[in-house]
Amino acid sequence: MKQTIKLSLVAASVLALVACNKQAEEQKPVEVKLDTELQQQAYGIGASVGNFLQKDLADKKELGVELDQELLMRGFKDALAGEAKLDEAKIREVLTALDSSVREKQAAKAEADAEKNKAEGEKYLAENAKKEGVSVTESGLQYEVLSEGEGAKPVATDMVKVHYKGTLLDGSEFDSSYARNEPASFRLNQVIAGWTEGLQLMTVGSKYKFTIPSELAYGTRDLGKIPANSTLVFEVELLDIEGEAEEKAAE
Repeated sequence: MKQTIKLSLVAASVLALVACNKQAEEQKPVEVKLDTELQQQAYGIGASVGNFLQKDLADKKELGVELDQELLMRGFKDALAGEAKLDEAKIREVLTALDSSVREKQAAKAEADAEKNKAEGEKYLAENAKKEGVSVTESGLQYEVLSEGEGAKPVATDMVKVHYKGTLLDGSEFDSSYARNEPASFRLNQVIAGWTEGLQLMTVGSKYKFTIPSELAYGTRDLGKIPANSTLVFEVELLDIEGEAEEKAAE
């Protein structure tokens, strides 16, 4: 909380300082000198705080909290002159209240977004299940065979090697072993339920497309690139069941 208040004060101060000098800058262009390390450091601090301020104000505005920039500037000017209309205790109080309000609005938005994602996922799954070639398991997992291999099928405790691409329903890609140009290896019982179930349907050499309901993926967790209650689409190639060759050789 203290860090949030400090950042808010710094952001407001920088905005005010920029605004106070704006009129003079418009009348006479100011040359920015970045020749020395100290000049670059000073400019870097200002640019860093400016970047924070730009995003912070934009995020608040998106939530419906639009701060009066003229009052921000006036607060800075008054404080600089030693004539602040609010004492430090009151400033902490109002900024704490602002932080609480923003957190409440963020929580409400996250809940609304999660409900929207859930509804959109259910609609997509219902429509996708009707498509030719799409099968649905008892759990609700949907899969489509893109190509069928001739190897063995893994069990949940097996370590497998795969290539995959994961996308959201809007087509945006959130992860891909193809993009990294390196297959992924993992034990099947250590990944999301949709993968644990789905890959056991595959034979080595197969390529499947899985449409995974949110409850078989990451559920209500918001992982940034994967919002809460997201239905996920994966294209997966099962390249190998690792350790299988060694086991056969030992027999």
